[in-house]
Parts: sequence; structure tokens; C-alpha cells
Amino acid sequence: MPASTLCYSDRKAKNMNMLKIVAVPMHKEGRKFVAIFAAITLVLGFIWEPLFWLGLGATIWCYYFFRDPVRSIPQQDGLVISPADGVVSLIEQVVPPAEMGLGTAPLTRVSVFMNVFNCHVNRAPIAGKVVDITYHHGKFLNASLDKASIHNERNSVTLEARDGTRIGVVQIAGLVARRIVCFTEEGETLEAGHRFGLIRFGSRLDVYLPEGIAPLVDVGHTAVAGETILADLKALTQLQRFGVPE
Repeated sequence: MPASTLCYSDRKAKNMNMLKIVAVPMHKEGRKFVAIFAAITLVLGFIWEPLFWLGLGATIWCYYFFRDPVRSIPQQDGLVISPADGVVSLIEQVVPPAEMGLGTAPLTRVSVFMNVFNCHVNRAPIAGKVVDITYHHGKFLNASLDKASIHNERNSVTLEARDGTRIGVVQIAGLVARRIVCFTEEGETLEAGHRFGLIRFGSRLDVYLPEGIAPLVDVGHTAVAGETILADLKALTQLQRFGVPE
């Protein structure tokens, strides 16, 4: 193949990669919001030109907020992946919400805090069946606070893997967030990394790991939904297999 053709192919591939980065698909939940922002921007443009540019910036941000990028989902069995983009804000031993059916013993809870610039599409942390979904009305405290798990408006989802292992994931509304959206239903089977919900605007997700499972992330770690590995469920199997005390 001529060198000129190779150079053209390389340039085309680079342009396609840049296009994927810049022109990220938007989730359908954001269409009406972007339309509202755009309409307001047009009205502002008739009032005063600088307001039009401010509105245009806000419209672009709204599109960016509802972006829904393609993710490379780890395929190894037993991995617990992050359900959200953001920063690991808390890792604590706490008793899970009673409605999740995870028992009364304290479990490791990994919290991922999403700010208004993170992608807010939520993904299933494991492959499994949705055995329970419970919605709680509540307050709208800062989602980075520990007490937000108890007092804030939230949606609790319990997933059960094929081997019976259960994982709890909770969507928590934040200081700005006023709407939790859940796309899945009880009885549905999800693949790991499957889109199951969305929160707008700014919020947090809690993941409750099974007893004996240690997280593979630390507080301050930046997580990517559908890609970052939070824990490995096989670790528990190996401990039990060799009779090592927890």
C-alpha cells in the first residue's frame, strides 16, 4: 500500500478517535433538558447577545452532563465494577438498609461521589438478577456526607449473581440532584456494566460488598462506571477453599 494511503488512513483513524471523544452520545433522558436549555438560549439571544453566549455554554454543559459514552466492561467472572463515574468518597463498615435483604451484620460500603461534571449514567456492578428495588423519599443533603445514605432520597437495588451472592447498590440524591431514574425492574437479569439508572444533577452511589470481601480501591480513587474494579468476589471463595479464617 502506498505511503500516502497509509498516512491518509492514519489521519482518518485519528479523526475518528477524536470524534468519539468530542461527540459522545447523549442519553435519551437528557434530550428534553437540552431542548429546554436551547430554547431559553434563543430567547436570551433576542434580549442581549452576551446572554445568548452564556446560554449556549449552559446548553453545551447540559449535553455533556447527559453523555453516555461506550465503556470497556471487564469480562472476568466475580469482579465488582463501579456503578458510577466519580471519586471514592467513603469506605466504611455499616449495616446495609433492611429492605435490601443483605442481613444485619455490618458490610463494607464503597461510596462513589459524582459531581455535576461526571457522567451520571449508572451501571450494574455485577451480572445478576434484580431481586429487590425499593425507593425512599428523603432529604437532599450533600451526597458526600456519611449521613446522606440514611437521610437522603434514595433508590436501593439488590442484585443476585448466579451463585447466590448478593450485592447492594444504592442511588442517592444529592444537594443539587432532584430526580433518581431507574431503568430496571424486579425480576430482570442484568449483565455487568448494563445501564440501570441515572441521577440528575450531582449525587452518589453506594455499593455493599458481601461479608469477607475487601475493596480494591481506596478513598480518593477516581472511578469509571463499568470499568473500574471495586472488588473481586473470588477472593472469598479462595479463603473458604483453603480454610483461612476471615
